[in-house]
Amino acid sequence: MDIRQKVLAVACGAALMITIIELVRRRKLKEEYSWLWLLAGATILVIGLHYPLLVWITKFVGAGFTSSTLFFFGLFFLLALALQFSVKISSLETQLKNLAQKVALQNAQEPAQTPEDMNRPKE
Repeated sequence: MDIRQKVLAVACGAALMITIIELVRRRKLKEEYSWLWLLAGATILVIGLHYPLLVWITKFVGAGFTSSTLFFFGLFFLLALALQFSVKISSLETQLKNLAQKVALQNAQEPAQTPEDMNRPKE
């Protein structure tokens, strides 16, 4: 691996990790979402510093080129990210349904107001 590629990989991995930590610190990103991004940054750092590890992984999985291995794991990362978001969306959908049902029950228990009642001044 060329030294310029190594420096670029390490810089990208470090920048990603610093950015994620800063976003969590400023409360712009929740901790529950940060673990996957920190893992990606750490992986970029490790591969940038230890290129023979990427070559070994490529041989282990039986890929022909190291770039194929990188694309495979990049795709895997995106799938894991999509799965995480799908789980969160499902949870939020359930919470929204429960909240809507509670509001509907509360509205049904209150006496119905006519438009005249709404326009009357409160005593």
